[in-house]
Amino acid sequence: MKKKIIAYWIATAFVALIMTASGALAISHAPPFMKALAHLGYPPYFSNLLGIGKLTGVCVLLAAGFRKLKEWAYVSFGITILSACYSHYSSGDGWLALEPLVTFAALIISYQTRPAARRL
Repeated sequence: MKKKIIAYWIATAFVALIMTASGALAISHAPPFMKALAHLGYPPYFSNLLGIGKLTGVCVLLAAGFRKLKEWAYVSFGITILSACYSHYSSGDGWLALEPLVTFAALIISYQTRPAARRL
């Protein structure tokens, strides 16, 4: 049981770190992030939507309780990550399109090893 809890926290911390970093870059309209967003074909205002969504999802994921909202956060992060893969692939980024799958794997591990529902 202890290994499961350790796996949960490592995977959840990794997902939270990636989503917080990319959410902060999106909210702050960091030039490298905006350049990447333009390369993928998205308008600048999409950065605000991504940033707010990612940072809100991280808060829900790390907060105690909110069982139903946590389910939505997992689903939303999954859609965001898989959409990133597709966007990179469609933009001709080749193998770079697979990079978000590392975060997707951590997201799945976090979801599969999460503590019992009554403790969320």
